[in-house]
Amino acid sequence: MQDSKLDNKVKAFLVAWFFCLIFYFCSYVVRSVPSVMTVLLENNFQTDQTAIGLMTGRFYYTYALFALVAGVALDKLGAKYSITTGVVLLVLGSALFLTSSFVAGNIGRLLQGIGCAFAFPGCVYLATKAFPAKHLATAIGITQCIGMFGGYVGIHSMGSLFKNYDYSAEIYSNFWIVISIILLVTAIILWFVVPLPTRIKERRAIAKAERKPRVSIFAPFKIVFGNAQSWICGLISGLLFAPTTIFVMIWGVKYFNLAGIKYEQAVVVSSMAALGWVFGSPILGVVTDKLGRRKPVLLVSCIAMMICLLQLIFAPNLLNPSVLMFVFGFFSGGTMITYSVIKEANPDNVKGSATGAMNFITFGVSTLIGPIFIYLFGESLKNIDLYQSAQNNIVLFWVGSIAIATLLVFTLKETGSAVKKTIE
Repeated sequence: MQDSKLDNKVKAFLVAWFFCLIFYFCSYVVRSVPSVMTVLLENNFQTDQTAIGLMTGRFYYTYALFALVAGVALDKLGAKYSITTGVVLLVLGSALFLTSSFVAGNIGRLLQGIGCAFAFPGCVYLATKAFPAKHLATAIGITQCIGMFGGYVGIHSMGSLFKNYDYSAEIYSNFWIVISIILLVTAIILWFVVPLPTRIKERRAIAKAERKPRVSIFAPFKIVFGNAQSWICGLISGLLFAPTTIFVMIWGVKYFNLAGIKYEQAVVVSSMAALGWVFGSPILGVVTDKLGRRKPVLLVSCIAMMICLLQLIFAPNLLNPSVLMFVFGFFSGGTMITYSVIKEANPDNVKGSATGAMNFITFGVSTLIGPIFIYLFGESLKNIDLYQSAQNNIVLFWVGSIAIATLLVFTLKETGSAVKKTIE
């Protein structure tokens, strides 16, 4: 009887994880779609490209901050309340894009960042309840694949759709209405399928029986942030994420279009990075697990990413741009290795908080880099004459980001299983 109840609870978490994947998929669509609807956003909010770029970049302000909040909320309140709240906030943020107020649009983008911050930690939390430890890495790999596929759909499929409808105001409104409805339905389903957390009275009774002292919610973060390896992991992750999430997924279409590639093809080229990530993230994860080492695979990923970007300058015709961006995205998927490292570099009792801290540092870096990039090259991406003189510098800016990450990898302590076996 006890085993039957346990099996039912595991199945419930498995169903909840599935619907949370829909939330994660939609979060990536919302995150990436502004790159292919710049014209629509300009027309809707009656402003210019630079203002839209700053507005869409504000997503990372709240995403980075609430990555920490999401981790604490999941630990303290459970998945039911935390994840559902995140989905509802994403619904509200998406709905605000239906207004013509630029202020409302900025608030909406901030709310989108808050809502999306609950998606990945929520999926991981549910996966830990639904899968045995030996299959957890696979579940997290699938989770990341689904998310990045959402990024691919947001750029490739939506870009083609907007183009086919000639960037009409109607298709703009319909998109935000449909995504809001899908998310709202998902929120309702999650509310009913996610198992309730252990009752507060039961928690108190267990704590009293075990005589565990109350621990501050900030205590785990003190441990994580007090570990220099956590900061190194976060900085590496942020510096590697930014070239994909900011350059390719937000500005990639504009960059390749100004480089002489037709808009429709530029959309395809940019979307291939997300598709490459879909394959690269789980494959490189398997490789690093098989080797039992993290740093070699991370270094190869960094070097391969730099080579891909440098080809845009020194050998632009060597590989087809779509193939090049797929390869770039594939090795960019190696960034997820840092999430394994930060968990292995911290005690078992703060692993959940380590993930939240990782997201905070990672997207905190993106929050800083985004405005700097717009300040330096925003005007160049609006004017073909300015673009031609700044084209190489745009690429070198992101090569520099990856180069710094590469140097930081050398300061990272190896945490793979092979090293642990050697020590033992």
